[in-house]
Amino acid sequence: MSFQTGLSGLSASSKSLDVIGNNIANANTVGMKASRAEFADIVSSSLGASGAGGAGIGVSMANISQSFTQGNISITGNNMDVAINGSGFFQVTRPDGSGAFTRDGQFKIDKSGNIVTNTGANVMGYPTDSAGTPTSVTPQAMTVPTGASIAANATSAITAELNLDARAAVATPTTSPTQYGTSLTTYDTQGVPITVNLYFVKSAVDTWDVYDKSATAQTAITSGTPGGLFQMKFNPDGSLLSPATAQAMSITSPNPNVGTVGVFSANIDVSKATQFGSGFNVSNLTQDGYTAGDLIGVNIETSGNITTRYSNGQTMTSGRIALADFRNTQGLAPTGGGEYLETFASGQPIQGSPGMGKFGELRSGALEDSNVDLTAELVNMMTAQRGYQANAQTIKTQDQILSTLVNLR
Repeated sequence: MSFQTGLSGLSASSKSLDVIGNNIANANTVGMKASRAEFADIVSSSLGASGAGGAGIGVSMANISQSFTQGNISITGNNMDVAINGSGFFQVTRPDGSGAFTRDGQFKIDKSGNIVTNTGANVMGYPTDSAGTPTSVTPQAMTVPTGASIAANATSAITAELNLDARAAVATPTTSPTQYGTSLTTYDTQGVPITVNLYFVKSAVDTWDVYDKSATAQTAITSGTPGGLFQMKFNPDGSLLSPATAQAMSITSPNPNVGTVGVFSANIDVSKATQFGSGFNVSNLTQDGYTAGDLIGVNIETSGNITTRYSNGQTMTSGRIALADFRNTQGLAPTGGGEYLETFASGQPIQGSPGMGKFGELRSGALEDSNVDLTAELVNMMTAQRGYQANAQTIKTQDQILSTLVNLR
C-alpha cells in the first residue's frame, strides 16, 4: 500500500512543480494571473465498516486555481496599451467567431482599422456618437476611421466674451470714433478659412454698435445713420441688457465654389460681454467651424471612450470599450494567450462600461503586469522539491522492508 501512497505523493509534487514552473515562466506576461495547485487526501473505506474512518492512501490533485488579484500597472507610453485598474475583463471576439475575455490590453490597429489583440481577436465595445454618448447597449467590434479624413465643417456659431471700456467717449459725426476691434478665423462649407473682423463703437450712453468693417463704422457715425451688425446695450452695473439671444451675421467667402455669391450665415453670442471701467479686453473668442483633417492619433480615455485626433485640431469619439465580469471568476476556463472562456461554473458575463459600478477604470499608455510573486514561487519550488524527495524516500523505505521480508528463511 505504501508504494501507491508514495507514488501519489510523487505525482502531486510533480504537478505542483509544473504549476510553479508555469508561474515563473509567465512572470513577465502581461495580465497573467498566478496559479496554484490544490490537493486533497485519499482515504480508504469499506461498506458497513465501523470506527473513526479508513486509512489514508495518498493524495490527489483537487484543482488548479488562479488568483485574480490586481497586478502592478506599468507605464509604457503607447496609447494603444490599456490596463484595467480594478475589476473586469476586456471582451474580445476571436477569429473563429467565439467570444473570450482577457486582462491583456496590448491592443493594435489592423489594416482595416479594427482594434485587435495579439491573438487577432477583435476588441468589443459600445458604439457612440461623436460626443461619446453610447448609442447601443449591444457590444460590437471597435474600429477607428483610419482610411478617411474628417470632413470640413462651416462656421455656424461664434462666441465672444469681452469687456468694453465704460470710460470711452460717445462717438459724434465731428469726431473720429473710438473703436475697439478683434478678429478670428472662420470656415466655409469646404473648409476655406475666412478672417472676420469685429469692431465696437460707443454710439450712446451704455450703447455700442457692432460692425464687421472699420470703414462701415466711420461712415455710419459721420452720417448719423445707425448701422452695423447689431447693437449692444448695458445695464448701469455693467452687465449686458441686450441682445438676449445670438445675432445673425453674413460672412462672405472668397471661395467661388460656395453658393452663387459665396455668402453664408453664422450666429454671434455676446451674452457674457461686460462694460466696466477698465481697458478693452477679449477673454474668449471661439467658433465651431474647421477645415478638413487627417487622423494623427488615437487615445483611450479612463471611461473607455476611443478618441481620434485629427490634423485640424478636432477630436471625435468612435466608441467605448466594454468590460465584463463574472460572479465566479475561478470558473473561467483559460485557453492560452491570456484569454478565458465562459463556463457553466463561471456564470454568464455581467457587461458594463469602465468606471461604472464595480468595474475598474482604464489606464491608457499602461499595462497590467503579471501578479506572480517570484520570491514566493521560488520558496514554493523548494517546498515541492522537498516533498518529492520525501515521497521518493517513502518508496525506498518500503522497498527495503519488502526486500527484508523476501529474504526471510
